[in-house]
Amino acid sequence: MNHLLLRRVLLSLLLVGLIMPVWAQETAEAYVIPIEGEIDRALMIFIRRGIQEAERDGASTIIFRIDTFGGRVDSALQIATLIGAQDEMETIAYVPATPEGTGVSWSAGALISFSCDRIYMAPGTSMGAAAPVLQSQQGMEMAPEKTVSAVRTQMAALAEKNGYPKGIALAMVDMDVELIEVYLDGTLEVTTTTDLPDLEREAREQELVLEKGKVISPQGKLLTLTAGEMERYGVSSATVGDLEALYELIGIPTASVSSLEPSTPDRIVSVITGAAVTSLLVLVGLAALYLEITSPGFGVPGTIAIIAFLIIFLGGALLGTVGSLEIILFLLGVVLLVIEIFLIPGFGVTGISGIILMITSLVLSRQEFVIPRVPWQWDIFLRNLRNVGFGFVGSLILLVFLLRIFPRTPGLKRLILESSQDTLAGYTVQSIESSTLLTGRRGNAVTALRPAGKADFEGEILVVETDGEFIEAGTPVEVIEVSGNRIVVRRV
Repeated sequence: MNHLLLRRVLLSLLLVGLIMPVWAQETAEAYVIPIEGEIDRALMIFIRRGIQEAERDGASTIIFRIDTFGGRVDSALQIATLIGAQDEMETIAYVPATPEGTGVSWSAGALISFSCDRIYMAPGTSMGAAAPVLQSQQGMEMAPEKTVSAVRTQMAALAEKNGYPKGIALAMVDMDVELIEVYLDGTLEVTTTTDLPDLEREAREQELVLEKGKVISPQGKLLTLTAGEMERYGVSSATVGDLEALYELIGIPTASVSSLEPSTPDRIVSVITGAAVTSLLVLVGLAALYLEITSPGFGVPGTIAIIAFLIIFLGGALLGTVGSLEIILFLLGVVLLVIEIFLIPGFGVTGISGIILMITSLVLSRQEFVIPRVPWQWDIFLRNLRNVGFGFVGSLILLVFLLRIFPRTPGLKRLILESSQDTLAGYTVQSIESSTLLTGRRGNAVTALRPAGKADFEGEILVVETDGEFIEAGTPVEVIEVSGNRIVVRRV
């Protein structure tokens, strides 16, 4: 009996030991989600997935570990919206100080931090400099006022929503904002010089003593605050050394915290959807596509083009920026380019339209909107257009380089035709008899000859051209010269 009881106890303990880790994982009280490196669309997708996982597990708190210099405005706004929409879970922004990190939450990182319910920072960290900037040929420069205004308004709205000083949010975005300290009956507050008259009037009405303090952020400077200053001005809730200290401060056991990290697929998506890799793929894809179209059969260039564009569109599909529209525009552009090269003499509207459609599809594959409507969308659209444009121009340069280097490279010269069959060596497309029979024949232009087109010679349709003269369709013509496959006609 005692042995049976002991076996039951041991079995119960074994089951509890197996079940407890699973139960603890499924009932995590808090989640830690990192926001590190450049803010981009891949990071936004990772954060959205992490929030959804925390919701499924019934977590009460999400701690966003923020360590970033900033990034894309659209991705930062989307992340801030995702965080701000959480009503059931408390959201906390924490800026850590680690040997491998930077210890900053600047630019888009500050915007995301202000979207959280509470902010904590480690000693030696900083936050601010949230003004949107653009990359130009001269380097980084401030975005236009319309873009700054949109980000400034959103930053102020987040500060109002979560109870942070609005003036600090404005000074982090706008260099024209001057921020100063004021003391109301000895209580420290911050205000802008624009709002100071209203604050003075309210102090007089309520019979409060108002004293001005130092200037925190003068005009012409963006505001960036240290961890101590953030706590002093009531933005940060506290300054804590590490995550374990934060868990203890907010009353969450370390064992009930689940940490998420980007997986290998997340890192791969981030790399292939980056601006540099996308521009390189566009360059290689367009050059390979041209080589394949102008070469007989299907070979290595076509395979390279398919792989390059497949990676571009697959990366966009994973980020939710590629749909049927982008794929249809790209395929239609390829069809128009093929028609221009093989069916229509010269290079005109059809070929240009094909190139425009292909470039449009590649630009749209990098953004979630079709037509820009707000200033920051225009900034992103122009940046995407510039990146794709660089890839297109680079592909032309690469083609010229390849056409020059192929004949001189032993391993590559087998891919091209080195010998030519010209008339001086006795080669001709038309036999001498055929050339003699064609010369002097008369017919009618089937299409307009400008200068090339088609003509009907007693039921036989031939591709002909003039010496530069424009001839309307239906005009009688006469063959005056035959050179190889070149048939020259004139108006009768």
